[in-house]
Amino acid sequence: MSLEHSQLDCKTCTQRFASVLCKVKYNSIEQINEERICTFYKKGQVIFHEGSRPFGIYCVNSGKIKLSKFGDDGKEQLLRLVKPGDLMGYRSLLSQDKYSVSAVALEDSGVCFIPKELFMGILQKDGAFSMEIMKLLSDDLRKAEISITHLAQRPVRERLAEALLFIKESYGFEADNSTLNLKLSREELANLVGTATETVIRLLSEFKSDNIISLEGKKIKVISHAKLVSTANLDD
Repeated sequence: MSLEHSQLDCKTCTQRFASVLCKVKYNSIEQINEERICTFYKKGQVIFHEGSRPFGIYCVNSGKIKLSKFGDDGKEQLLRLVKPGDLMGYRSLLSQDKYSVSAVALEDSGVCFIPKELFMGILQKDGAFSMEIMKLLSDDLRKAEISITHLAQRPVRERLAEALLFIKESYGFEADNSTLNLKLSREELANLVGTATETVIRLLSEFKSDNIISLEGKKIKVISHAKLVSTANLDD
């Protein structure tokens, strides 16, 4: 069960300056601090469901979260990895539409909920913050266009290498400075790449044989970052 926690303070939150909320005026931060509801979610818990109505936005305080949706065939497509400081649910709230994705905790996570009335009120009176949200929406669109293009045109091998680099960019490495700081099942990784689980298993084995990575259960250790970038066909 998720548990509410009230000890967090927006003004001293360690993630405040990693979030677009750092652009909010100080008096609005005080309002958010008074009205937000912060909750801990266990690994695997759903924060919001695809198809449900939004009543506010979510700001991630700690942990890792995936945004995904299911196709007509019931197959999950992992669309985005969310890290501390990121906002969730703002697109559906602003478009007054139902959630197009579900948010699920990949590990124990702390998430703060900001009610719709408060968020919309801040947007209406804070032009600078409204502009930051517009920039965020534009960046989301740019990333979606790139993702669609890559899915249609790039080989799966390149997409898998790019996905591993994306995980590294999102969550970094563990203390050894080489193991990706996120453990995904082979199925979840396939859902992120947009291919079959069997294909991901085969390609990971190839990457291992090529001394690009090493594998230990769900842990993936990057042996050669340069080779991984080359395989992804990206500029370092």
